[in-house]
Amino acid sequence: MKPIKSNFGSLNEQEIDLYTLKNANGMVVKITNYGATITSIQVPNAKEELVEIACGFDTLDGYFSDEYKNNAPYFGSTVGRYCSQIKDATFILNGKKYELAKNCGPNNLHGGAVGFDKKIWTVDTTSASENKLKLSLVSKNLEEGFPGNVNVSVTFTLTNSNELTISYSATTDADTPLSLTNHTYFNLSGFTTSIENHTAQVYTNKRLKIDETGAATGEIIDVSNAVDDLTKPKKIADAHNAMNDGFEHFYVFDTTEDEVTKVATIANENGQLSVDVFTTEPCMLLYTGKYTADNLKRENGLKYGKYKGFCCETHRYPNGPNIKNSPKSITKAGENYKSTTVFKFSF
Repeated sequence: MKPIKSNFGSLNEQEIDLYTLKNANGMVVKITNYGATITSIQVPNAKEELVEIACGFDTLDGYFSDEYKNNAPYFGSTVGRYCSQIKDATFILNGKKYELAKNCGPNNLHGGAVGFDKKIWTVDTTSASENKLKLSLVSKNLEEGFPGNVNVSVTFTLTNSNELTISYSATTDADTPLSLTNHTYFNLSGFTTSIENHTAQVYTNKRLKIDETGAATGEIIDVSNAVDDLTKPKKIADAHNAMNDGFEHFYVFDTTEDEVTKVATIANENGQLSVDVFTTEPCMLLYTGKYTADNLKRENGLKYGKYKGFCCETHRYPNGPNIKNSPKSITKAGENYKSTTVFKFSF
């Protein structure tokens, strides 16, 4: 059986679709081919009622409101060619300097003005099933300033073990920076409280240093026994209070491309719903939504806003093209880019 397909709206006279994945335990994930975006994740509660745990909208129009465009939180989207910030919106590759859009102060953010999150992806109907959806995209040479023609795909799989697996694959005909992620914001309380009541654990004592512009410098900081050390479970509110700030931390791991490694666990306040994060990627941004606008809400009135959703964005090093020996930041011509992240829910 294929995913349930429905109309999500239209863009430039092209129909945009919504695909619904389901598993045997009642879990539901909805994905649109606009931006390869997760619009909704629902899990059953003790009363077998479906509870929404992801920021998003029920129609395409929600992603084009002035409130959403002005805040640009990238709810649920697939981000590329290169996620997070590239310092000064430039990099040098094979002796040539490339100029990118400055869409985050002096830096380039999430692939530029029209990144993968704003593209209409093609759905592979031949491989689609009730719990699996594959989408693909062609990014042309020098699109948003990046070299090489890139063929990219992302596959979402919802298993009966309550795992949402996101697998990325890409090839390029020229060396190019490539770092893809999914930008879903989760609230494991179903938005009844802020995520400050959640408990977070991240299985590393290392993170990247960020400069005053928000770009990574390449320096790795040991956070052992610091306020942002999450190697032992910590209530997010306690860490926020100690830092006098929210999380926007790039934690780094010793991962391999061939094996998913458990890198984080987040649980709601009563421990009845948690998510384990596994990835092949060397870095994860833990972001607690400190810039999310309070005027954003789902069509049914579900309110988002500051500290109402957290992200676990797995990817290559931010600013990787400008960091010496940054792991896997450049995909070479003819190479296969591969990346897998698994969100395993327990409820």
